[in-house]
Amino acid sequence: MLNEESFIEKIKTRKVKVGIIGLGYVGLPLALEFAESGFYIIGFDVDEKKILILESENTYIKHIPSERISKAIKSDRFKATTDFTKLKEVDAIIICVPTPLNKFREPDISFIEESSKVISQNFRTGQLVVLESSTYPGTTEEIIQPYLENPLNPELSNQKLQVGVDFFLAFSPEREDPNNPDFTTKTIPKVVGGVTKSCLNIAKTLYDQVIVKTVPVSSPRAAEATKLLENIYRSVNIALVNELKMVFERMDIDIWEVIEAAKTKPFGFQAFYPGPGLGGHCIPIDPFYLTWKAREFDINTKFIELAGEINTLQPYYVVNRTIEALNNQNKSIKESNILILGAAYKKNVDDMRESPSLKLIELFLNKGAVVSYNDPFVPKLPPTRHYKYDMESVELTEENLKKFDALVVSTDHDIYDYDFIYQNSNLIIDTRNAFKKNGLVNTKVIKA
Repeated sequence: MLNEESFIEKIKTRKVKVGIIGLGYVGLPLALEFAESGFYIIGFDVDEKKILILESENTYIKHIPSERISKAIKSDRFKATTDFTKLKEVDAIIICVPTPLNKFREPDISFIEESSKVISQNFRTGQLVVLESSTYPGTTEEIIQPYLENPLNPELSNQKLQVGVDFFLAFSPEREDPNNPDFTTKTIPKVVGGVTKSCLNIAKTLYDQVIVKTVPVSSPRAAEATKLLENIYRSVNIALVNELKMVFERMDIDIWEVIEAAKTKPFGFQAFYPGPGLGGHCIPIDPFYLTWKAREFDINTKFIELAGEINTLQPYYVVNRTIEALNNQNKSIKESNILILGAAYKKNVDDMRESPSLKLIELFLNKGAVVSYNDPFVPKLPPTRHYKYDMESVELTEENLKKFDALVVSTDHDIYDYDFIYQNSNLIIDTRNAFKKNGLVNTKVIKA
């Protein structure tokens, strides 16, 4: 069994094996960083399709090139599998699984629980377990720790293991921003909180080998709360500009012009921008983890919940603006042809998690519209937890564009030829200020 001193020495000499559960937008880039830093990595996922793609040295995430995966596999530093019994072979296990909300906007930590259970079934003493999934404060110690203290592995079933002595446990929130040109997995500082001092020292040492800077905090709860603060901060400020967008529209004031002017102030202001709704795995979800947990302490998080309400309202606002614009052209939303431009939750990625485009499609369909979409990075809409659309991206030809009664900009990919789209569209509902930024503004372009 590895004690703290020997574990740290084994980490520094690159002799530890690392297992990463969940090979999505967080787990896969992290696995590659470890492999490229000289560690032996086993990636675990329940999705056999992902494993087959990786084994063929290809990618399923746009901003991660196949060449990088191929190099990692050929170096014999990275292997992917659906066989979770191989967890016994690794010294450190990092959990990178989804943490969605259920239909009541309550935390769904079933993926964390399932991961904890499978680790417990294949657990051995001396291992380090780190949770990276965004969650409420207390998850690491309340959910994962009991599984490790009383492992389901028959070889350890009669033992009561002690954290910090027989095993090590920590939380280190992911801070992935897919396709960010300025920051990567390696260059974004990593917050780490351990259950004990030994847990912190070992987890911090592991991340120190691959991340430019680690930021130790006093506990997993502090680390879990750090992640929530980061995303609640963004949610609240986005809600603010989304509300101001609606207010200023009534006043005939351009919110985008106001933001550009305000951000010239060299202190005390950070620019946030409105949009058609929140997307991605973090901002639409993380704040509700805290509101749910706060109820346990008899606290109502009114400020956070209000921000959530405003941001959730945005797709409805976009649809209403579209209806108004069509009415001004003597057209009804019913049976109108609507094109959603962009399906990913943010520009220049293929990430569909919580994309507001999916909600827009639902709302327009419910109004009786005929809906299509275009996204060069999403050729076909994948099934999600809430939506099962059978739709493929339509080509942006002159003939196709002229067929649509309204084009709704949901995701402003840089690859789009906005001048061509502008010239061949009948009506544009612009939620991202994409056309004004490209110098294309007249009565055909409606802000929303």
